[in-house]
Amino acid sequence: MANEEKAQKASKKNASGMNREEDILFRPKPDRRLLSYAPDSSGTRTNHDRRGQGSSEADESYVKLQQDDKNGQRYLVDYEVIVTFLAGGKKQSCKMHGADISTTGILLTLPPSAKDAHLQEASDIRLTFEITPGSMPEGYEMKVKKIPAKCVREAVREDGPHLYGMQFESTLAEYSNTHRRNYMLAVASFFLAVIVFVIVLMRAESVIYFKFNRWLYLYSIIAATFLLTRYLFGSFYRSTKIDPDYTPGVTVIIPCFNEEKWIQHTILGCINQDYPIDKLEVIVVDDCSNDHSVEKIQEMVEKLRQSDGDRSMYHIEDRLHYFVQPVNKGKREAMAVGAHMAKHELLVFVDSDSFLDPYAVRNIVQPFKDKKMGGVSGRTDVANTYTNALTKMQAVRYYIAFRIMKAAEGYFDAVTCLSGPLSCYRKDLVLKYCDDWLNQKFLGQRATFGDDRSMTNFILRHHRTTYQDTAVCMTIVPNNYKMFLRQQMRWKRSWLRESIIAARYMWKKEPFMSLNFYMGLLVSIAAPIIVLYNLIYIPIMHRVFPLAFLVGMLMMALLMSMAQLFLRRSTTWIFGVWFCLYYEAVLLWQMPVAWFTFWKSTWGTRLTPADLAELAKKKKKKEQKKEQKEEKEEKKGDRT
Repeated sequence: MANEEKAQKASKKNASGMNREEDILFRPKPDRRLLSYAPDSSGTRTNHDRRGQGSSEADESYVKLQQDDKNGQRYLVDYEVIVTFLAGGKKQSCKMHGADISTTGILLTLPPSAKDAHLQEASDIRLTFEITPGSMPEGYEMKVKKIPAKCVREAVREDGPHLYGMQFESTLAEYSNTHRRNYMLAVASFFLAVIVFVIVLMRAESVIYFKFNRWLYLYSIIAATFLLTRYLFGSFYRSTKIDPDYTPGVTVIIPCFNEEKWIQHTILGCINQDYPIDKLEVIVVDDCSNDHSVEKIQEMVEKLRQSDGDRSMYHIEDRLHYFVQPVNKGKREAMAVGAHMAKHELLVFVDSDSFLDPYAVRNIVQPFKDKKMGGVSGRTDVANTYTNALTKMQAVRYYIAFRIMKAAEGYFDAVTCLSGPLSCYRKDLVLKYCDDWLNQKFLGQRATFGDDRSMTNFILRHHRTTYQDTAVCMTIVPNNYKMFLRQQMRWKRSWLRESIIAARYMWKKEPFMSLNFYMGLLVSIAAPIIVLYNLIYIPIMHRVFPLAFLVGMLMMALLMSMAQLFLRRSTTWIFGVWFCLYYEAVLLWQMPVAWFTFWKSTWGTRLTPADLAELAKKKKKKEQKKEQKEEKEEKKGDRT
């Protein structure tokens, strides 16, 4: 019995990727209603008027609606706030405590023992505090000095603190633009221009020296062209605007395996959408989890059903379903089960550790007004950015990968990977290719991962795929290097396999996109060889320090960081450089390994059937070695 418990614990440890460090996430203040964004069946409550009265502005822009909602979102915090004000003709100051904050205001508390400040009667109120990283969305971390504010309400809880509702005279975004962001924008713009100029100048030099080493300099020209054109077309990209009247039927499918920590958050985010309730359903498919995921799913479903009440305002019984696989069959099988159960025309796949923005579904369906559109990828941001240096590096990488790289592909309606955390497909196409997708083999080996890239290939071959930047989800990324490296190796294997498959038909797509795809394929595959040649062969054989190559690498790294600073104004921009350096030092060398091991079917970060078989194989070998050792010791004992 004890051994079984140990095995179960070890299994859970492997399935969770051995997350030892607690993730740091900002904490939105819970709404009074569990389904605060979902419109009820009576049509009384809408997001145009969150207080339950009909909106007088029928043509209100959804862009403004989303922005106002974002500005009003409150986050639970723990700040010390210095308040200075004029009262009775005298300047006074006191220390208070921030309880929650939004971009428009902050709730302050004062202990019961402290003297009431009577801020509603005061004038010239100014607040000084620091927004710590991780307490608000990325980009707001900063020191706020003497921001003008006014007290809009005061209250005293029984046997509790004094409460002061403070409204900023200008939003935190406006304050940041005045005191910080405009400066950061100017710096980023200047360095972006310098970096691009240096890269172009260096590649012009490559043309001059082309005759001395044509293959090396040809590679450098191709690599620079590929990168700069991605940034160029990424800057041209624009999201499809929202048509409030376009609301096709949507089924959100959540494949789940050992996600007891996050699955309830994921389910709530998927059902709590600003979308007609008769056109949205959620299906959770648990792939025979060996932790408490099923219990957590059942608990959330029951909680939502209870919140629905006798009036059945949100039709939870009809719109939220879950199914538990009798045996572990892998993520693809779980997704396929959900697709066959779905009743609507569009399928949205969401990873079980990803959390949808309340307007994600409404945004991601908009490109499907184009009848030739087969699939759409949303934007994935990192939820646990500020956990450690590794998660910060990934946050920069994710943002650039989506906002620049995927946006550049979206400009040509040819996105090569509809992202796993949030993507949308036409149901008829998913069902059409489902059997081939489930039984996919490459060089005789069954494919068990890379489900998103694989399905994208099936769709993109004959249809369009695009990117919708306004459809946002947050995802949990690995916070330890062991799990991260396993994930990256799995991604490289699937990238290599699916890129080879895509190469067979990409030449039929838009010429610029086709050329860019093949350049990217060449650059990625040849990169390890080029790095070895420049950093090992050249210095040893020719006794030349590879200064130009190192400067080029630095420029590529700075390009990512400055783009992050320009677009997001975040303090994490420096980690773009660290990610690029880490990529060259560590991640790059996973590519040669992927060349010779792309046939491996183990997942690495979750226990698929292939992983279970691999663990059983290792366990058997370990037991055999142990038995052989014991036999040798017994024979040795008999001799003595």
